[in-house]
Amino acid sequence: MRWLFLLLLLVAAPAQAERRKVIIDDEGFALMHLMHLMLLEDPDIDVIGITTVSGNAWANRATAMVLKGLEIAHRTDVPVVQGATFPLLNSEALTDRWEALYGKLTWKGAWMKAWVEPTQQSTPPYFGPTDPVDLPGGNAKIKPSDEIAANFLIRMVHKYPGEVTILAAGPLTNLALAQRLDPAFAGLAKELVYMGGSLNPHRVLSDRSAADFAREYGNTPRREFNARFDPEAASIVSRSPWRKIIIVPVDPSTATQRSKALLARMAKVTIPDIAKFIKEMEPGFPLWDEIAAGVWLDPSIVTDRETVFVDYNTQFGPGYGDMLSWRASYQPGVGEQAAEVVRAVAPAKLEALMVRVMAAGAKRDAALSRAAAAP
Repeated sequence: MRWLFLLLLLVAAPAQAERRKVIIDDEGFALMHLMHLMLLEDPDIDVIGITTVSGNAWANRATAMVLKGLEIAHRTDVPVVQGATFPLLNSEALTDRWEALYGKLTWKGAWMKAWVEPTQQSTPPYFGPTDPVDLPGGNAKIKPSDEIAANFLIRMVHKYPGEVTILAAGPLTNLALAQRLDPAFAGLAKELVYMGGSLNPHRVLSDRSAADFAREYGNTPRREFNARFDPEAASIVSRSPWRKIIIVPVDPSTATQRSKALLARMAKVTIPDIAKFIKEMEPGFPLWDEIAAGVWLDPSIVTDRETVFVDYNTQFGPGYGDMLSWRASYQPGVGEQAAEVVRAVAPAKLEALMVRVMAAGAKRDAALSRAAAAP
């Protein structure tokens, strides 16, 4: 009945107007992180765009992955805008030189060719920054926006001043560029939530996968990939006048894992296309970005937090890209901003949240399909 479909639209309209607006700024890795699905499937969240940046993969490959993921999730309504291909100053050649001087990095993202020592996790194939992208199973039919990510970010915070959360899960290059182009950018956003940095993480889980990821922390507790890939961008963003900053460093991730059991729980409650995609994910990785999404969706999962002033080391030395932090009154006072840093989360609550939002998304999709099919 068409009147019922129209009634559903009218009832849903006020709720949609009140949904929390977010832009996901990410680097891609798999076709789509579970983080993307958490935000896309939550009925209370309005993902107004996804911007891509080089990090774990080059920006063009990250863009292709996100587009493919949106088709799988039946969310082709979300605009995808490609961002920076290269960091502001850092490069693959500089990273090779740095390693010759100061030792090997555990993970190098788009520059990664092989693990330094045997590891349980697979190594993604190596590509150049402009190599053509041909994803397994074919590329998406939908195309990215012609806009540049930094411009899109600026345009959205001007369109919705004080309403847009930026949730960044990769290097902060796009955000730094946006701030340099428009000094009002950071202040117009509602808040910045990002996964990056490292304070003093310790291994929590006992299996081989957790050991592989924790091996770096004992000697380099302040190093984390997203910041290390583009330290200058991380520093610019840290000194920008955001209304609120929430940082999810590596620290809480050591108690979490994308386990086979978690993937099975999520696949069980979602739609078939997403379920198939989730079942094909490689298990064993910490829930880095998923924690960032979870903290924003439900702050009650946080069990330990601390407010500190944060910046990043931009000196090309052994601490290049390391996180710098000070308690109030001890900061140098050169623009660094206070940030709420998440030190620990409740893994069981995070996993329950992940399953819950997937189930809610499936329920919403089913209701919309029934309404659309009504005579």
